[in-house]
Amino acid sequence: MYAIVDIETTGGFSPDNRIIEIAVVVHDGQKITTQYQTLINPERSIPGFITGLTGIEGRMLEDAPTFKDIAGKLFGLLDGKIFVAHNVNFDANFVKDAFARVGIMFNPALLCTVRLSRKIFPGYRSYSLGTLCGQRNITIAERHRALGDAYATAVLFGQLIEADEQGIIAAAIKNRKKEVALPPHISQETCAALPEAPGVYYFHDKHGKVIYIGKAVNIKSRFKSHFSGKAKIAMKTEIHDVSYELTGNEFLALLLEMMEIKKLWPKYNRSLKVHATSWGLFCYEDQQGLPRFSISKIKGPLKPLLAFSTHSDAWYYLLELVKSNQLCPKLCGIQKAADACFDYKEGNCLGACCGVEPLETYAKRVQTTLTKIQLDGSTILIKEKGRERDEEAALLFEDGLLAAYGFVDRSVSFGRTEDIIPSLNRVKPVFETKYLLRAYLEKGKKENIHYLSGLEGMMPTA
Repeated sequence: MYAIVDIETTGGFSPDNRIIEIAVVVHDGQKITTQYQTLINPERSIPGFITGLTGIEGRMLEDAPTFKDIAGKLFGLLDGKIFVAHNVNFDANFVKDAFARVGIMFNPALLCTVRLSRKIFPGYRSYSLGTLCGQRNITIAERHRALGDAYATAVLFGQLIEADEQGIIAAAIKNRKKEVALPPHISQETCAALPEAPGVYYFHDKHGKVIYIGKAVNIKSRFKSHFSGKAKIAMKTEIHDVSYELTGNEFLALLLEMMEIKKLWPKYNRSLKVHATSWGLFCYEDQQGLPRFSISKIKGPLKPLLAFSTHSDAWYYLLELVKSNQLCPKLCGIQKAADACFDYKEGNCLGACCGVEPLETYAKRVQTTLTKIQLDGSTILIKEKGRERDEEAALLFEDGLLAAYGFVDRSVSFGRTEDIIPSLNRVKPVFETKYLLRAYLEKGKKENIHYLSGLEGMMPTA
């Protein structure tokens, strides 16, 4: 049996939004057998663009049941059936989250009519529901209303079944129904209870000791991926428990994973037990007092400008740095030439290598470049998505290293650092967090970054 589902919501991201209408059309593989539809009071306001799209106004939902009111009936209708929808992950995630908020675990097998249509009906210019139904002569009674879209999807699904001569639907169901081969000491209930949210997860042995640490945008999905398909890992039989810490965003998950591995050194995190930042970009002065760059292994007390996990990462960074700031590749150790560098001949170097550009002028441009890439002496406060709707994550970096982090109420202005910084949890600085910060800054999320000192107003250009 199949349950073809369509929903209307207050917005597009399931953890932050709510269902305002749901429809279920049951199909037995040959015909539609029953249907169900209801408006749902989301217990919050509806954005104007949602009303414009669906025609559903707030006043229409005032006397509608809440999801909790209809959860039992809806679960009875969906339980044991294959969950079908157009772009199924969108509908399924909203429904699973809604059930989870009222204490019901819902984890159905899924089928997506978009994916099935691409395989069974190839060659269409678009596979959106409206366009696809138009191409298949399927009438949608009310577009962007749950029952109208669900019923049209059910008719489309019937056409897919009839046209499926290669067993594509049966193969999709078989793949979806395959249970993950969990570690012998981890129950399905433990797996089902894992959150579908960003964070760091820990595998524990029978003594409770952490043997592996990982990060994920979706902890449950990442956990399953360790053991799905042909994936085999040596630690599987050693895992007796799994725990996690939610971060709300991937950046904090990356940072926390790095710090926890450096703190605990789990036996199965071998890839990070070698120094992940063993190559560095250094700057020195030659005999003429001219600043030059070099790439070398990080050894002893001398600190690099930037650290990299591989020589090639450092090399390509330097190449881009030279190119974007019109530095001389000969003076940066990239090219060897008796006179002018090759880039000068091509018009990409200003000629410091052959006396055309005064060395004093070139030295000033190098210093400007250094100012852009150095994080030492800077204090940066970054805001990111929190774990809940009403909070944000705050991350404090000092000298380029994560110094503290925590979660603050969304109503608190990030301009009021005197209210935020004292509430954060201080952490032991880990050198590799500077590398992660550099990668984050290069993504250019200016609206998330507050420069408190050192580099105010400046973003990296390379």
